[in-house]
Amino acid sequence: MQHVPEDWQRGLVIVAHPDDIEYGAAAAVARWTGQGKDIRYVLVTSGEAGIAGLPPVESGPLREAEEIAAAQVVGVRKVEFLGYPDGRVRESLELRRDLAAAIRRHQPEMVVLFHFGDAWAPGYANSADHRAVGRAALDAISDAGNEWIFPELADHKPWAARWAAVVGPTATHAVDVTDTIDQAAASLAAHRRYLEVLSPEPIADQVRAVVDMATGPKDGFPAERAVGVELFYFGG
Repeated sequence: MQHVPEDWQRGLVIVAHPDDIEYGAAAAVARWTGQGKDIRYVLVTSGEAGIAGLPPVESGPLREAEEIAAAQVVGVRKVEFLGYPDGRVRESLELRRDLAAAIRRHQPEMVVLFHFGDAWAPGYANSADHRAVGRAALDAISDAGNEWIFPELADHKPWAARWAAVVGPTATHAVDVTDTIDQAAASLAAHRRYLEVLSPEPIADQVRAVVDMATGPKDGFPAERAVGVELFYFGG
């Protein structure tokens, strides 16, 4: 398994919900910001339907605040929310356009996405939002570099990213995160209210289990802890 290229300076992580990044890629983000890279987050929803018993009007601002705090732990200062409805995101031309606009605004060389297949493993379905956002975002990378697909975005010049790294079960490349596990754990722990409702287990135990699962060793990759990705190549 090969190393993810690191000869780039600006990256953009696009996900559906607050906490998605912390469930998979925060350790890699911490490594990259530690190298001096400029990493930014775009979240399609505010996760307002994600806390049982807490109305969306209260949950949305809370989850945005937790995500901003989680981002700061791993060195990310720019976090953008697009305001799509949590749980009801559709893979649409509108979503592709808005993500293409975000890519043009932030001008990343590397775009990090999350698994958008139908299932995480046999018998474990992926969420509709994850599928819609990941597929639309992968298309939006090409859209962002084409001046004719969404001409209404003319205020921002076309931008061509070089790669997309899709975090998930199908890995072709990996990132050595052996030295950033503690930052990844602290970043996930910033989602305190969400985790408190999600499980009766102590937050520290939940965090440890998630980070251990997301950053286990990868076959053929020379690192004690790693984040695996499927790498896509573009023309940037």
